[in-house]
Amino acid sequence: MPSEPLVLGFDTSAAHCAAALLSGSRLLAHRHEDMKTGQAERLFPLLEEVLAQAGATWQDLSAIGVGTGPGNFTGIRISVSAARGLALALSIPAIGVSTLEAQAFGTPGVVISTVAAPRDQLYLQIIGGGETAAPVLASLVALPPIPASAGPACIGAYAADVAAQCAGTPRQAAFPLPEAIARLAARRLGQDLPPPAPLYIRGADAAPARDAPPVILADDD
Repeated sequence: MPSEPLVLGFDTSAAHCAAALLSGSRLLAHRHEDMKTGQAERLFPLLEEVLAQAGATWQDLSAIGVGTGPGNFTGIRISVSAARGLALALSIPAIGVSTLEAQAFGTPGVVISTVAAPRDQLYLQIIGGGETAAPVLASLVALPPIPASAGPACIGAYAADVAAQCAGTPRQAAFPLPEAIARLAARRLGQDLPPPAPLYIRGADAAPARDAPPVILADDD
């Protein structure tokens, strides 16, 4: 195998199962399969197919890059759990990369990166221009402030609608999502980073319990 770092990036944060393998800056193999369900069962066979396509094995890997969302809660947990397990088993780093930053990777200037959220809302992050804002939950009628005269590139969900509100330009991402995840992970090799964790910008929908909690009685002395 090449002496350059071999980085496997993958993502199941939306209705897909996708992976890419890099050697240094060179893309060796990639795979993207659309699927609404079944990512948990399909992920490891797909990763093995990507490795086999490049003539690589698990032991050849230098690092894992994993998509941390935002997106489907269950899908994010599938990938993050797999990445952390692989990192532990292979004694290599697992590096989390958000969908928002992966979409913006490789596009110069200010980028407004968006991912569809429930109830016609957006997960949105303004990236570039000397300062990167924290990701937020927004709507098309209540966008966060955009840097003045930025002329941003708008990438992701509702890109044309976002661009119309901020004098931006709708653009396609420079790289497919799993490849961008792998490239960003490769850039971060050697940094002291926490283990990957799901990026939950909004809490999971959960209704409060209908029944009152049990009463805890104190023992009488």
